[in-house]
Formats: sequence, structure tokens, C-alpha cells
Amino acid sequence: MAKCKRSAARALDWLVGEGADVVAVVAGEPDELTHKQQRVDLVAERHGLTLRSYEELSGAPPEDVDLVISFLFWKRIQEPVLSLGRIGCLNFHPAPLPDIRGLGGYNVAVLDGMSEWGVSCHWVDAEFDTGDLVQVDRFPIDADTATAFSVDLDSQERLLGLFQRVLRRALAGEELPREPQGPGRYVAGEEFEALRRLRPGDDLDRKLRAFWYQPYPGALIEVDGRELTLVDERLLADVAKAYRDSGRVP
Repeated sequence: MAKCKRSAARALDWLVGEGADVVAVVAGEPDELTHKQQRVDLVAERHGLTLRSYEELSGAPPEDVDLVISFLFWKRIQEPVLSLGRIGCLNFHPAPLPDIRGLGGYNVAVLDGMSEWGVSCHWVDAEFDTGDLVQVDRFPIDADTATAFSVDLDSQERLLGLFQRVLRRALAGEELPREPQGPGRYVAGEEFEALRRLRPGDDLDRKLRAFWYQPYPGALIEVDGRELTLVDERLLADVAKAYRDSGRVP
């Protein structure tokens, strides 16, 4: 089960290449901005894998499943899918656990001026991002220049590497660790939306960088009852370079 991101597509491609028997794939719905290299569904079709919706999987779960894998999956995994795997259910989370659970991890990393970030693999339980840890990969980020988008790019490469290391062990028949998590911060949707808004006393540069995550809306300010997205010249220069590199502008 995976979101439409290039790292998720690469993870599925790698898993099949390692000889894993993938009985079903649940893929996120691509939008018009999703590049073919990010299409988990296209990777599944290329390998002849069965594509199912999460609801279909829940209604008629397959038999003889060893492991359920969630890679950036956007829904809470519940029964019967949660207990479908003989070994269990693994989630690959793009933030260090137990530090940051839920939404907006990259944004919080920049807002809080963190100099270190990480990605995690954990066993899935009935709650969000609270199951026992398998492994956490931590790495440095630049607190003075990082944007939510740059942290995401770094995290995707790290998450793919973590996926490969953990799944190599699982495919070799090794027993994976189960280390209980301690207390951590959970960012819910309401808090995330509140953080996006510029308020008196906020560090403007940090707020801009924390929510620069195209094509999603950035930091917001309200003017005459209208919500406007904030950018500066440096951020615009970054997106202009990306558009030129992609060939979408002269």
C-alpha cells in the first residue's frame, strides 16, 4: 500500500526485483502533476501485479500473506488488513519516531529549526505511528536553509534505503526488531492548518521555508478576508529553475 511518490514506485519495483511474491498493490490516486516515474499503479501493471482499492482489500482479503507493507500510505490501517500478515504489518514513515507522528513533519522540522531529521520503520498497531520500532535512520539538515520540500527530497531517498535494508532482512527470514516507542508529538490536521498562518511575532523567513512544498499551498496570510500564499524571490527562483529543468518553460 503506497502513495504516488517516486520513492514508493521505486520501492515496489525493487521489491519485485528481489523476487518477492506481491499478491496485491493498493496505490494512491495520481493527479495531473504526477510523473510517470512516480506512478505505483504503472509499476504494478508493468509487473502484472493485482491492483486493488483499500476497501476491496478489506472486503475480500487474500490468504497466505506473510507481511503487509505500508509505504507513505495515507489511511489508518484497520482490521482485517492490520492482522492480515502472518509476520505483521510494517509502515515506512517519513519522520523520526517517536519524535513526530501524524501530519506536517517536514513543516515542523523547519519551523522548529531542527538540525536533524529522520525516517522510520515501525510495526503498525491500532493507532497512528505508535507501533514498535524496527529502525530509525537519522540525518543532518540545515536549519538555516532547509525548506519543507528539500527535507522531503532528502527523506524520500533515505526512506527508500531504509525500506531496502529492512526488507532484505525480512526476505532472508530474519526476525525484525520490536522496540517500544516512548512519548512523542502528534500533529493533527487542525494544528497543521493553524501553523500555516502567519501571525504577529512569527519568523517570516522560517515560516516561508516551512511551508514551501510545491505544488501544495504554502504559508498563508489573510488580507481583506482573503487567504494569500506567501513566497519570496528566493523561493520563486527555486521553482523557476525546476520548471526550466523540466522543460515546461523556455
